[in-house]
Amino acid sequence: MCIRDRCTDVRVNQVTPILFKKADDPKAMVKLKVKEIQEIIRPCGLSPAKAKNIHRMSEILLEQYSGKVPKSFEELEALPGVGHKTASVVMSQAFGVPAFPVDTHIHRLAHRWGLSDGRNVVPVSYTHLTLPTIYSV
Repeated sequence: MCIRDRCTDVRVNQVTPILFKKADDPKAMVKLKVKEIQEIIRPCGLSPAKAKNIHRMSEILLEQYSGKVPKSFEELEALPGVGHKTASVVMSQAFGVPAFPVDTHIHRLAHRWGLSDGRNVVPVSYTHLTLPTIYSV
């Protein structure tokens, strides 16, 4: 998920199989050098920061979570390179927790429609909970 920031899905889908062929879990990922990760993910842009985040995240997953993905928003968002949108995707797709990943476009529209103050995406991510009461859906 950390690779997706400011990158197209097409490009991510080209790069991730190459990365996961070399390392498909945190234990294998920490064995790679940051430079190796960076070279693989370079086509996705921002590769120096993303590579450092991926490597450090893998270390943290091993040190603190026995190599497993944490199951709370707070723990996910504490990982390097993971923001609320990524945490929302992981929580909904991996763990079945109702979540509303908010990208820039949703954030702007929610502000335009008066559903947020436009300063923070987190309240917008709860829109799926408030829409039924606002619009009597």
